[in-house]
Amino acid sequence: MDDRALLLARYRELVLDRLPRRARAEGWVVTADHCFGRIVLDHAVGGRWYDVLDRRRSPAFAQLDDAQLHTAVGLAERIDAEGDPLLRELDAQSLQWRGKPAKSPGRR
Repeated sequence: MDDRALLLARYRELVLDRLPRRARAEGWVVTADHCFGRIVLDHAVGGRWYDVLDRRRSPAFAQLDDAQLHTAVGLAERIDAEGDPLLRELDAQSLQWRGKPAKSPGRR
């Protein structure tokens, strides 16, 4: 398996399984896999992911170039290590890019 295939597998593992599972168990601000995907993809491309990637081609993360994929996996690893405090910051920025307000501490 090449590096890209390993990175894609790690992305799937973290964003689609591990992070949502931990988030539900630990009461994080975001719990759904698609929300983790939004946050990680946005930060990997530096804005709303669908302004850079084709939202009609699924999965969107497979469209990331190698540098963006490294960034996405690295960020997912950081979320796994740092948990909800980092996730709240990243989610707030992602929502700001969309013109939406950040979630209040009690809101999910």
